Amino acid sequence: MSATITSPSRRILRLPEVMASVGFGRAHIYNLIAMGHFPKAKRIGVRAVGWDSREIETWIAQHLEG
Repeated sequence: MSATITSPSRRILRLPEVMASVGFGRAHIYNLIAMGHFPKAKRIGVRAVGWDSREIETWIAQHLEG
C-alpha cells in the first residue's frame, strides 16, 4: 500500500477553518455549494467532511480579484 504525503501548504480544512477563512457562516457556505458557487467538501470519514485548502485558497483569490 502506498501512502501519499501532502505538503504543509496543502491540507484538509474542517468547516470552522473554512468559515474563518471566507467569513461566511455554515448555512451560507452550504447554500453556495448547492448553487455551484463554492468548492464541494470531500468525505474524509463516515461522519466527517473537509475541504482541500488549495481549492479554498483559489476560491478566495478569484473573489478578491473581482
